[in-house]
Amino acid sequence: MKTLAFPGTLLFFLLLLLLPETMPAEEIPHEIGGFVLGSNVTDYPDIEYSNFLKEVVIYDWHGFDKGIISYGICEFPGEIVKIKLKYGDSSKSFFKTLLKKYTEKYGKPTEWKGDSFGILHIWKWKFVDKENNHIHMILQHNTRNANENIGNMVKLYYPDRIELEQLCFTKKCTTPADMNKMMQQKMPKQDDWEYLIPK
Repeated sequence: MKTLAFPGTLLFFLLLLLLPETMPAEEIPHEIGGFVLGSNVTDYPDIEYSNFLKEVVIYDWHGFDKGIISYGICEFPGEIVKIKLKYGDSSKSFFKTLLKKYTEKYGKPTEWKGDSFGILHIWKWKFVDKENNHIHMILQHNTRNANENIGNMVKLYYPDRIELEQLCFTKKCTTPADMNKMMQQKMPKQDDWEYLIPK
């Protein structure tokens, strides 16, 4: 009885396909919609502060309908640790265009997080930048799951800093000083790929 054997080069290329793609640290995304991970939330004009001190809610922002900017209040006070934005175009065709552009820029996603019913389409990328920060990026399309935002969404975040922030807050049980610095100047809205694709 014969057994199948893979030549060494074929096996090597098969392993390469299964391994996550790596890219230069300077090309790893830190920014989406004009917001930059690690920057201070007070750096941005034209955003509305909610009463919940850890989040800033934005509307009608450079091709996005709305979004939530989450920032630290304990371990990383004022520092943006998560950016969650909903694209203005909710169509499946736009999601496919986004996925193509994301893949062209950042390579194949690290993992699939969607469901098997075709309701939630979720692709996830995992990176480590030159400062050794872990960065996760999610591109999502939701057709009808009421527990998630309908349409297309991008999430860019520091998983480790979010965890450290939660541990610090739990330990200290304190709230930050009042963040009442709001800039009056309005940024011009730009609905172009410069804002729509992470960089």
